[in-house]
Amino acid sequence: MQQDIIVIGGGIVGLATALRIKETRPDLKVIVLEKEREVAVHQTGNNSGVIHSGLYYKPGSLKATNCIKGYHQLIEFCEQENIPYEITGKIVVASKPEQRKQLEDLYVRGQQNGLGGLKKLSLAEMKEYEPHVTGVEGMWVPQTGIVDYKVVCQKYAEKLRSLGTDLHFGEKVVSIAKGHSLSIVKTEHNVFETKLIINCAGLQSDQVAQMSQDEKINLRIVPFRGEYFKLRPDKEYLVKNLIYPVPDPNFPFLGVHFTRMMKGGVEAGPNAVLAFRREGYKKLDVDFKELWDTLAWPGFQKVAFKYWQMGLGEMYRSFSKSAFTKALQELIPEIQESDLVEGGAGVRAQACDRSGGLLDDFAIIEDEKVINICNAPSPAATSSLSIGETVSIMALKRF
Repeated sequence: MQQDIIVIGGGIVGLATALRIKETRPDLKVIVLEKEREVAVHQTGNNSGVIHSGLYYKPGSLKATNCIKGYHQLIEFCEQENIPYEITGKIVVASKPEQRKQLEDLYVRGQQNGLGGLKKLSLAEMKEYEPHVTGVEGMWVPQTGIVDYKVVCQKYAEKLRSLGTDLHFGEKVVSIAKGHSLSIVKTEHNVFETKLIINCAGLQSDQVAQMSQDEKINLRIVPFRGEYFKLRPDKEYLVKNLIYPVPDPNFPFLGVHFTRMMKGGVEAGPNAVLAFRREGYKKLDVDFKELWDTLAWPGFQKVAFKYWQMGLGEMYRSFSKSAFTKALQELIPEIQESDLVEGGAGVRAQACDRSGGLLDDFAIIEDEKVINICNAPSPAATSSLSIGETVSIMALKRF
């Protein structure tokens, strides 16, 4: 089966990339290969559903530019396709005096990224937005919203089919062989020929990338599980919309926070613990080969040495509901352990380079035959249509 482009991965980035390509060049033969039985099974289907504003990201970075552009494209798409969403706004809270400087830095960064309407808040002003919150200072971010990204992906898939794109499910890629004019993509069940491969395999993106590269690639996906609790229905009144802490500037996670969900309920979390397998959504999910690959990676060893105290704290919160509750009480003191019921979990595909850098920006490895999207963590869902547009421009230069 000969194609012009094969997109590997039926998550939100893969689907958006295929969609942007077909919208621009409907004449091209494009297919999507997904190893699961439906779209958005992994990162996309297990996140908190936040529409990110672009507040946190370094001005001019791929994250910043794609998030801000993608934000507007996502909202326009939801409007056109009647997908429910809400622009709720959120508050970012400095719980301690020493966090005021970080909050100020965030305020400046948000302005640099073009966010209008940011407001610094006193505690009394924060309580006008979230009556049960506490802290020494805060910031109102009006652009933040919520949506169900699985519903967004289902609509992407529907539109792709209407444009003549086949989505092949249950097709796990096992090898890639680049040829002079065509490359061969083998799955567990079929063989496909294509002029171009676009790898959007998320948690498996580095493994798929290595299939097409002669030399060892200089990064590894390190899986971090984020675990959530939910507020009991009778305690949901404690949170009106979204409440975030000031994040640690040295760690690429936003800290435990409260999020009202588009599909109902309020989530609290996530923490960030090393997952013992790439698709390890439960504490005791272990794949010893994958775990060894992570532990043996020189970059991870450097990360572990640098962040071991923080890592132990996250692991402790994973196994101690009382410790998790204590972290949440920094934002809402009224929260009690009994107010929390176990929620779901997601696994973040965090790229780590050999030197121990946790990549903050999107990472793309390409040659004439393959484009590998090797790091597309949050806010990739918000940014998906913009990322898809960016990758489609890269791809269509070859046609």
